[in-house]
Amino acid sequence: MGVRHAVVAGGGIGGLAAAVALNRRGWRVTVCERAPVLTGIGAGIVLAPNALRALDSIGLGPEVWAGDALAGAVGLRTPDGRWLSRADTGAASSRDGLPARAVHRGFLIDALAAALPPGVVQLGVSVTGVEHAGGAVVARTSAGELRADVVVAADGMRSVLRGQLFPRHPGLRHAGEAGWRAVLACIGPPARSAAETWGRGERFGIVPLVDGRIYLYATAAPGPGTKPADHHAELTRRFGAWHDPIPALLDRLDPRNPEPVDVLHHDFHELASPLPRFHSGRVALLGDAAHAMTPNMGQGGCQAIEDAVVLAHALASDADVPAALAAYTESRHRRTTLISRRSRRIGDLARLSHPLAVSARNLAVRATPPSVTSRALDAVLGWHSPSGPASTVVRA
Repeated sequence: MGVRHAVVAGGGIGGLAAAVALNRRGWRVTVCERAPVLTGIGAGIVLAPNALRALDSIGLGPEVWAGDALAGAVGLRTPDGRWLSRADTGAASSRDGLPARAVHRGFLIDALAAALPPGVVQLGVSVTGVEHAGGAVVARTSAGELRADVVVAADGMRSVLRGQLFPRHPGLRHAGEAGWRAVLACIGPPARSAAETWGRGERFGIVPLVDGRIYLYATAAPGPGTKPADHHAELTRRFGAWHDPIPALLDRLDPRNPEPVDVLHHDFHELASPLPRFHSGRVALLGDAAHAMTPNMGQGGCQAIEDAVVLAHALASDADVPAALAAYTESRHRRTTLISRRSRRIGDLARLSHPLAVSARNLAVRATPPSVTSRALDAVLGWHSPSGPASTVVRA
């Protein structure tokens, strides 16, 4: 059998991770990315232990993630600064084997792209459809047709290929929230602790990145399609009286500052109804295209990386491609569905706004022993790659 060819639709985190994983399994890969440049949106991502193990299995080990791991107290606070729950990241690291690290999404995109041979990523090229042709699949792109042994649909939550393959699926649902995200340069000693603060239907998060910068995010439920005219004013109105250092961080988002900071604002959407499967013939869906979830567990990107590694593992042998993709669905469907549902439930709790409901929620969180919370996360963070260490992977 000659070298097999995979076309990956989408050059985001999941698509590039799949390209790296398949390339290291001996596949020839073409990544079609519709954007003219590869770039990560201006936000952070927490690489939890499960994602770090997956990356390590495709040759992106700990040496790539220079900088400090998340340290100190990580947990939930109330707007006046009191802790609802705290977790010792050192204990979690020893239990999971790898300490979580938070990086800028652009850094992760660059690291994945750098692990691919020149010419693999085709920029400014979008995949508009697929068609099975005998023992192959043809990807229709804006630059012409590409014949392949498999197509990986990693084209995001508004996936064109998902709509073609599953036209009767209800698609995305608004998750009831919108969010703001920004990354600030480090001023003074680097922040070491990450925390999320829950108010009445609103949240504010602070996460230190490995390069010393600070990733901020906030959520609220203003209604679908609501776009504030002034993000700084809206954030200050909602969170300006919350505990330190939130007011000072918000001041740095003022657009009148000498060096304005980009603030992203997006409604949250999810695939509330799971797809029946993550494949169709010789096409596999991956990441948000397969299981778009709310960001409440910080697992969207991590699950896309897991998908990539499991998919490449299933396709590593000379087995029939459709059968391999069925095995991929079998490995990934239940896990991602459970994580998506858990993330949705966390969002439901965080959106509570009635004072009595908020008080009851906070009391329940305070009363839950940290050991119980840690055990609940073990099934998510304790995942191990089926590929084994990177040294066992064929490097093309």
